[in-house]
Amino acid sequence: MATHKFQIYRGDHENGDLVDYNAEIKEGMVVLDVIHEIQSEKANDLAIRWNCKAGKCGSCSVEINGKPKLACMTRMNEYAEGETITITPLKTFPVIKDLVTDVSWNYTQNKRIKPVKLAVEAKTEKGYVMYQEDVDRAQEFRKCIECYLCQNVCHVLRDHDKKDAFVGPRFMIRAASLEMHPLDVEDRIPELKEDFGSGMCNITRCCTDVCPEHINLTDNGIIPLKERVIDRYYDPLTIIGRKLFGKNKKKLPPIKP
Repeated sequence: MATHKFQIYRGDHENGDLVDYNAEIKEGMVVLDVIHEIQSEKANDLAIRWNCKAGKCGSCSVEINGKPKLACMTRMNEYAEGETITITPLKTFPVIKDLVTDVSWNYTQNKRIKPVKLAVEAKTEKGYVMYQEDVDRAQEFRKCIECYLCQNVCHVLRDHDKKDAFVGPRFMIRAASLEMHPLDVEDRIPELKEDFGSGMCNITRCCTDVCPEHINLTDNGIIPLKERVIDRYYDPLTIIGRKLFGKNKKKLPPIKP
């Protein structure tokens, strides 16, 4: 068994500090196992949010050596023996206690997005019929486990604290999943431009890099939405065409691996 030194944030949003712990690492352990061991043997009041321990609930999001990760999916053998491992809460959201943050702001953003509105004329005697290709286009975004690692690493939210102006990558792809629904006829483009802050994303792809579900947030979700906003408000040919022929039909962008 190897021994590691851990520095874990203890405190709340106003006051806190890194506290040192030592733990023996057994084969196959993940960071969440170590936190539970420290919690059991050395710090019974250590707060950590978790649920499934299978990388599917998104509860145990923390920062490990400054990198946003799921504690249950980060194996200890990724770190050298004797290396000091620092575990801190998500920086973008207020700390409730220790490693637990208040992510309720995210649920407020979700409520702002218009739900799907199905096209009445698309319903046949067999019900609604869709091409599988069109279903697959939006299906990717439904893999999101709402770990909020993408929200945490987004510099607009993390470094500039523009929560009043930008909903963040998680809710850009939530909007994308609805906008790309093959039967949806709701118009969310004005909100994307004015309320959701689509123009604030400068496509650094940091959100895509940290996604544990490997969703291509940037290329398959955010960029197509930004393109729709540009087409609506800034492309002169599209503007003229819309005035002459009416509202444009929704574009279905290609899927990128």
